[in-house]
Amino acid sequence: MTKKAAIKSNLIINPANRLGEVQEYYFSTKLREIARMRAEGKAVLNLGIGSPDLPPAQEVIDELVEHVTYNDVHGYQSYNGIPELRQAFAAWYKQWFGVSLDPEGEVLPLIGSKEGLMHIAMSFLEPGDEVLVPNPGYPAYRAVSNLAGATVREYRLEEALGWLPDLQALGRLDLSRVKIIWVNYPNMPTGTAADPGFFEELVAFAHRHRILVVNDNPYAFILNDRLHSILSVPGASEVAVELNSLSKAHNMAGWRIGMLAGHRDILQVVLRFKSNMDSGMFKPLQLAAAKALQSPPQWYERLNAVYNERRTAVFKLLDALECVYDPEQVGLFVWAKVPARYASGYELADEVLYNAHVFLTPGGIFGSMGDSYIRIALCSDGALYEEAIRRIVNVKQ
Repeated sequence: MTKKAAIKSNLIINPANRLGEVQEYYFSTKLREIARMRAEGKAVLNLGIGSPDLPPAQEVIDELVEHVTYNDVHGYQSYNGIPELRQAFAAWYKQWFGVSLDPEGEVLPLIGSKEGLMHIAMSFLEPGDEVLVPNPGYPAYRAVSNLAGATVREYRLEEALGWLPDLQALGRLDLSRVKIIWVNYPNMPTGTAADPGFFEELVAFAHRHRILVVNDNPYAFILNDRLHSILSVPGASEVAVELNSLSKAHNMAGWRIGMLAGHRDILQVVLRFKSNMDSGMFKPLQLAAAKALQSPPQWYERLNAVYNERRTAVFKLLDALECVYDPEQVGLFVWAKVPARYASGYELADEVLYNAHVFLTPGGIFGSMGDSYIRIALCSDGALYEEAIRRIVNVKQ
């Protein structure tokens, strides 16, 4: 009996076919391995996962604490978010991206932007549809497409092309069954910050081929002085929506506050699905999120000062590993090519984990085009990077 059959035999019913290629998230399994190593007395440093370790602004926490004490905030909330939060998101987009959004129909708060990926996929994709997924790219894009029953068609992102899709090459293919293209700029994992010219080309591409562009934009504020939204491009609202989040820009990953912005007709379709999945977010969370969205420029400046120091330390760590990286990349991670003597980023990551007890993310988890790379998160205290460097240097001696 195969291992798969043995697992299935323990279930009184079989899993749904839609789970076919969808596996447990890589970090879920790796965190269990790290926990086992730590239980064995190995002090593993986790530099792989992008969960901000810094707190939100104190005034945001104060806002939450204050409203939790009120008696009238504990009931079900609106499926499309409270007006205060929608208005705050709209004002945030106007201030920072120059995009005007109607808070009554062009902003949809989400329980984290990852939820939005699933809602979009289930609202628009079905068996027989095709979807364009980046390689390398956030694994959730592939997962939600598969769960919706669509056929995944990869498009390659290559270092030689600046980690941008070759839209001309894509345009020569038969895209008649493609409904959605997932894009993510500033990009994770490569750290590429796209300029307005790329978004203009992408919007024109979407119009030509009648494809919905979904731009996932949670890294715009991290070490990036070029804030752009695809929705600022003329004609974008007809063919594009944008996801955003408070997870990275406001250190609120565990709060699960995100949003979807775009044309009201598209958002209304998503809301039809979403309203059957949840009963709204806790009102004090939404009010605190609205407070966070009013953060002044100094908040982002202070946040980026910390990340800049950490990125400098990560560059030193990568130099110790003899990896090659672009010092101009942006976002919450550093993406680097491993030395040619390693077969893949997996090999280097495993060597560092088992010999130096430092966990780095192999780029291959983001797709085959990331096989020769690793990714390091900027989500640890600076002293941990120095300790990681010390361990790696000692192992190499």
